[in-house]
This record gives sequence, structure tokens and C-alpha cells, in this order.
Amino acid sequence: MKKSIISFLLFIPVIYFGCEKDFDSVVDQSPAVYQVIGVRTIDSVRYIPDDSLVLITIRFNLSKDLRSVFTDIYASDGSKLNQNPFNLFDDGKPENGDFVKGDDTYSNKFPLSQFYPNGIYTIKYFVEDKDNFVKQVALQNFKYDNGQSNIVPIISDLTAPDSVKIDTIKTLIYLSVKAEDANGQNDIESVFFNSFIPPNGNPSSSNPFIMYDNGTNGDQTPGDEIYSLIIELPPTGVTRGVYRWEFQARDYGKKLSNKIIHNIVIY
Repeated sequence: MKKSIISFLLFIPVIYFGCEKDFDSVVDQSPAVYQVIGVRTIDSVRYIPDDSLVLITIRFNLSKDLRSVFTDIYASDGSKLNQNPFNLFDDGKPENGDFVKGDDTYSNKFPLSQFYPNGIYTIKYFVEDKDNFVKQVALQNFKYDNGQSNIVPIISDLTAPDSVKIDTIKTLIYLSVKAEDANGQNDIESVFFNSFIPPNGNPSSSNPFIMYDNGTNGDQTPGDEIYSLIIELPPTGVTRGVYRWEFQARDYGKKLSNKIIHNIVIY
């Protein structure tokens, strides 16, 4: 599975609607001064820890007669996710997903939970004009994946020396590890290791060390699930002792694999 797929600031045509049944105010039958140009395309969203906000945006050709713009968001089971109208803003505040004040584009970021059900979600867009009339002006669907079906990657078959002697010119250390993902190899975001320096086990400032399965950086065959890296040590300035190297993989759902810990003596 891929990370959340959300295209940026693409606008699609929308259809005007009558008043949404959740509101019992009279629908304005007079010609509207404002007109919807489009809404931001949202194809599918996948829950990722620390990154669960979906950006909702609607754009008008003119919005001077609008008192407020808001949405209701419905899950795949028909439940409404927002207790109160979820307001969109044209205030130029990045925390709301709006970057230019007064450009007739209204935005806000809605948080999604990993406990929401998978499936097709619906966003209903509403406006309230200066005369307090409420209209539904757009409808949008997107696919939501709560990430709970995402299987963590697995690493195995580590190749690494137990000890290395510093050479007078340079020292090369070849490392490789196998990384697999039941959701597909394209779901692996990175394979890496962290180094902890003797004698106190302090983390290296260069952490994490990224490994590759693309035929470069010591990797022999691209796409064979074997991730590799060649570490080059200079002849001087390297702390001698027992290093702890911790190998892991991470997928696009930010789930971490099992950890392989390897101790190597550098002398």
C-alpha cells in the first residue's frame, strides 16, 4: 500500500445542489453572486501516524456575499464525523491549509482516525450567504484506508562482519540485509541501520544509514529484496571498540519491522 495519495491544488468541476436536509433554513432562490470553480481533488487517503490530516479546499470565482463556508464529512458507514459544521477559511493561515488571504479559496485540515472504518467517504460543501441562506454547493467522495490492514515489513539474512581492522589507507565494510513486505515491495519506504558508538553507546550523528536495493552503493542486483551499503572508514579518527548496529525497515504506513542487532569490533 502506498502512502496517502492526495494531489495538490487540482480543481474539478462541481454541481450545485439545493439545501441539505440537515438545515431547515429557507434556500435562496435568487441568482447567486458567487459560483464554485472547483474543489481540491482527493483520490484516496491512508492513515499515517502523525500525518492524519486531510486538506479540504473549495474555490469560488467571487465570495464577497458569503458569510461562511463549511462542510460535513461522512464515513463509509454513513456516520457524520464532525459534530459541528467543519468551517473552511480564506484567512491565509497555513495551519488551516490556506496560504493566500482573500483569494476566494477556502480550506481547512480535517483529522482522520485509524479507528474510522475503511471505505468511501463523502464531503458535503455548504455556504451561508449574507442573508443567512444556506446551500449545499458541492459533493465529493474519496477512499479512506485506516492502515490497520497494513502488514509490517520483515528483515532477515543480515550479512555483516564481526570485526574489522582499520587499514592504513581506507577500510570498506560491506553490509546487506533482506527486507520483505507482504503488502508489496513498493510499500517499503526505507531500510536502514543506526550505529551506536563505544564506549558509552552514544548514537552516531550520521544516523540513520540508508541501505539500497537499486544496484548502487554496494547493491549488486536491483529489486531483489537485498538492501546493501558499503561503509568506508578513514585510516584515522575512528573510535575503536565494540559498535552496536541496529537494522530495521519502515513502510509507507510508518510501521517498523523487526530489529536485528549486530555487534561489530572495530580495532
